[in-house]
Amino acid sequence: MSQVSKTSVIQPETILDFIDGVTQRRDTPEERVRQEILKSLVREYGYKKEQIGVEESIKFGSNRKAVDVAIWEPGKAHTQENIHIIVECKDPKTKAKGKKDGVDQMHSYASACMNSTYGMWTNGDELLTFRYVVDDAGKRGPEAVPDLPHAGGEVPDDAPRFDQLRPAASDSLLYSFRRCHNYIAGNQGIQKAEAFLELLKIIFCKIQDERDSETPTFYITPTERQGAAGKKKCRKRIEALFGNVKQSYETIFKADERIALTDDVLAYIVAQLQMYSLLESDVDVKGHAYETIVGSNLRGDKGQFFTPRNMCHMMVRMVDPSENDVILDPAMGTCGFLVTAMNYVLEKIRDSVEVSGRSKAAKQEALIARKREFLSKHIVGIDFDPILVRASKMNMVMNNDGTGQLFHANSLEPFSGFEPKLQKALRLDAADIAANKALQPGHGVTAIMTNPPFGSKIPIEDPAILESFDLGHTWSWSEEDAEWSMEPKLFSSQPPEILFIERCIRLLEPGVGVAALVIPNGILGNPGLGYVRQWILRHAQILGSVDMHPDAFQPNVGVQTSVLVLRRWDSEEEAYCKDGTFQDYKIFMAICDHVGHDKRGQTTYVRDDDGYPIVQEQTTAVTGNVGSEEESSHTSKERVVDDETMAIAGAFFEWRRDQ
Repeated sequence: MSQVSKTSVIQPETILDFIDGVTQRRDTPEERVRQEILKSLVREYGYKKEQIGVEESIKFGSNRKAVDVAIWEPGKAHTQENIHIIVECKDPKTKAKGKKDGVDQMHSYASACMNSTYGMWTNGDELLTFRYVVDDAGKRGPEAVPDLPHAGGEVPDDAPRFDQLRPAASDSLLYSFRRCHNYIAGNQGIQKAEAFLELLKIIFCKIQDERDSETPTFYITPTERQGAAGKKKCRKRIEALFGNVKQSYETIFKADERIALTDDVLAYIVAQLQMYSLLESDVDVKGHAYETIVGSNLRGDKGQFFTPRNMCHMMVRMVDPSENDVILDPAMGTCGFLVTAMNYVLEKIRDSVEVSGRSKAAKQEALIARKREFLSKHIVGIDFDPILVRASKMNMVMNNDGTGQLFHANSLEPFSGFEPKLQKALRLDAADIAANKALQPGHGVTAIMTNPPFGSKIPIEDPAILESFDLGHTWSWSEEDAEWSMEPKLFSSQPPEILFIERCIRLLEPGVGVAALVIPNGILGNPGLGYVRQWILRHAQILGSVDMHPDAFQPNVGVQTSVLVLRRWDSEEEAYCKDGTFQDYKIFMAICDHVGHDKRGQTTYVRDDDGYPIVQEQTTAVTGNVGSEEESSHTSKERVVDDETMAIAGAFFEWRRDQ
């Protein structure tokens, strides 16, 4: 372990300690767990950094041992006899029941710190918390409790209050979701996807409780956890919440659905989640946690590879949607693009209202009205996978929206096959539907961000679908005319990504609509796909092209991709290009060599010329404050992620503004 002055570099393979911002600690799985716990203790539980000691030496029999994390009450001397809370953090491979480094080790440290009141043991995947109490016989021992107390408080013996809940501002929420999912899969005897859907029900109950209950009913007390009768009381409360959930979200849950978890498993999940305030948690923190769990359970067999969050942010920034846009993702997956776009626009609305000169009450009224209008009419998502549609609606709910205009449909079927509500959401009239394209201003959507399913393993073979696409037909090349011509004959099959290009452009409002599409590089370079490139050039203006690093979608898939940003031609521009006359215009082009992670999915960091990682003070989370309209920003000195995506988006934004 070494010290670093307040400069901008640290030694390779080290982590800067969150508490003092100076000490460099070896980058190990155990240390990463500890640093996340330290962030959680400060940002979520409210402990001051000066109350916390790391690797605190204590006298243990005739030896000395190092407690991973020690917490003292304010104003108390930092001595062994004054330690209030002990936290032990372990490598994920270490088990709680292990003889050497398990929970018993923490209990023995607590025995050596006789005034310690609480203890937490975690390896990231498991987390156990205890209160040390003296029984009637005068013997001191551990009692399991749901969580550590907030700074200055105690763990409630009864139902918690809403002002005692803590917004997630670190990866603690990801660990909790993963812990819950693994516990369901391991103790309920069901498959991963089924375990995820059961967890989904419980998360919905948690959101319902935060949104609608006068006082929390999503909880289990320490006493209730000790016996079967107490766990049944907990189940009764959660089932009542789930009944309300089914009424509130009829498009997600059927009336006869029930919570299939046993009382023991349900009690564990409730205890893990009850002290979070999901609605006030940092948007990116809960988005990352949720989408990581969804992706690990539902990805892969239908050509989906979910878009990394940094690419979502880049593409949304490049399209730059506003509250007047109708925003669509026709292959929404887990709703990453739509949630990112939604929060991007909501931030614009908040900024606009803040500088409007209104009174505080009038600002709040204007903010609520503009948010309601935007969220109810301007967000549209489609996916063919019903489970992903359900997961997407949950993602929108977690981000303080209703379920939005999210539809279970095949985006590639003729417009006539879309249900009326979807046709209306896309602003399509009878003429548009007959032509399979938006025909005039005010029709279609104005912003698309999407990463459609790729691959020859999921070809589109239905002639009724292929017939409705120009790119569903075969094309022939004429050397004499130096152009491709569409033939009456249909392809026997087409990869979906080719048809999605045409569908997205046809769905855009003529002359106005802008789309950012993830496409495989072969479409831009394969000689046999020249007809696709010709079709694009005759129907849209290419605004930008970003060649992504091959690791962009790793560790899940190694496909090489580009992001193509397009504006649909209006009718006059399209007519001008129809005979092969191409307009002369500038195109923004970039190569993204750094995407923030390597092929194993490990985060990569910016280094100086000597190979030392660079650190900077960064805002890493923004949370709401429970019971108020204020927000808290959380900063720390962190290694700088080696990620060019937002720099490219910013350069494109400036370039487009100057055109």
